Amino acid sequence: MRDRPRLLFVAPRFLFPTDSGGKIRTTDILRGMKGGRFEIVLASPAPDNIAPFESEIESVCDRFEGWSEPARGALFPVTRMRHLLSSLPVAVATDRSATGKAAVGSLLAEKPDVVVVDFPHTAVLLPHRIDCPSVLFTHNVEAEIFERHVDLAGDGLRRGVWRDQSRKMVRFEGEACRRFDTVVAVSDRDGEVLTRRYGLKDVATIPTGVDLNRFPFRPSEDHAGKRVVFVGSMDWRANIDAMEFFMADVWPRVAAARPEATMAVVGRNPPPALVEEAKRRGLAWTFTGFVDDVRDHVYDAQVYVVPIRIGSGTRIKVFEAMAMGSPLVSTTVGVEGLPIADETHYLCADDAEGFAAAVIALLDDPNRRLVLATAARHYVEENFSSERVAQIFEDICARTFERAKAA
Repeated sequence: MRDRPRLLFVAPRFLFPTDSGGKIRTTDILRGMKGGRFEIVLASPAPDNIAPFESEIESVCDRFEGWSEPARGALFPVTRMRHLLSSLPVAVATDRSATGKAAVGSLLAEKPDVVVVDFPHTAVLLPHRIDCPSVLFTHNVEAEIFERHVDLAGDGLRRGVWRDQSRKMVRFEGEACRRFDTVVAVSDRDGEVLTRRYGLKDVATIPTGVDLNRFPFRPSEDHAGKRVVFVGSMDWRANIDAMEFFMADVWPRVAAARPEATMAVVGRNPPPALVEEAKRRGLAWTFTGFVDDVRDHVYDAQVYVVPIRIGSGTRIKVFEAMAMGSPLVSTTVGVEGLPIADETHYLCADDAEGFAAAVIALLDDPNRRLVLATAARHYVEENFSSERVAQIFEDICARTFERAKAA
């Protein structure tokens, strides 16, 4: 007899280090749920040596079960190309794993009381029929990301590939969502889109949260500084596109007006072609690659930019910047799904000229930076702590479990 219901949480990636928005969101939720209503079993691919991460694993679950992490070496792009012929989107086909499917099957045979699947593509590791209450945690509307790639792809082969992948993702995402008792979206907007697109009957939403203790309020005291920062995994296509747009279209306007301005791109695996292009242009840009802690890079900057044009879901980095007191300039897509107000919590701009003007305005006006930063911090303190989000997520899982038990 179990003391608490058992929750099996299946993740598509090893969660540590927490070097992407999805990992941060998931670990914050699991950490907030640890010791609560459920005994948590976390299952994911894992590196050969997990010893350096043992304390972090223990902070988010009661038990961890891993399987060999798929190799993603030099031949991985070739493997992805081969999957273009699959009936599944490439991003899903590359997550198929016989070892992972066997491991998840064994854990399901233990009859957990509820299973939570992190991201729709993780559903390829589960049997089609799930014989326990089930929750799908969607961090984005995946099909929407693909459709935005089509819009920006131009003409020719690249557009055709993205259109084909988009059709496959619409089909896969809809089928995956309909397999689960409850689908969790990360904003009301995403919840409405998923419900409308796929005819779902039970879509719950959680807000985006931020760990306020980890990200204390510390506005820049360098009033004359002209440093701009972007934070994001640089092996993610949406972030690469954002920096290509910022470098080619926005930065020339900023540099022409403020030649002393510098730029820091903070995130793992920056594409060599992008780094070389910055050097070729003679830009005052720094690419850090992976860093253990992004906070110092953000605290050193006067303006935080999110020039995202492709994407879905919500970006945790927005609330992290707001919590730290870093004045924010973002596109509409960059803050999509987040209930924040232009001119009150951040500055919004979607074209290159407007984006550059907003960056320059904040670089030049420390008082305006402080007003924005203070209002933003107060807003996330009042509404978006990670502890509150974890409680809401746990309530959704408990409701799914109790409803199935009563049926």
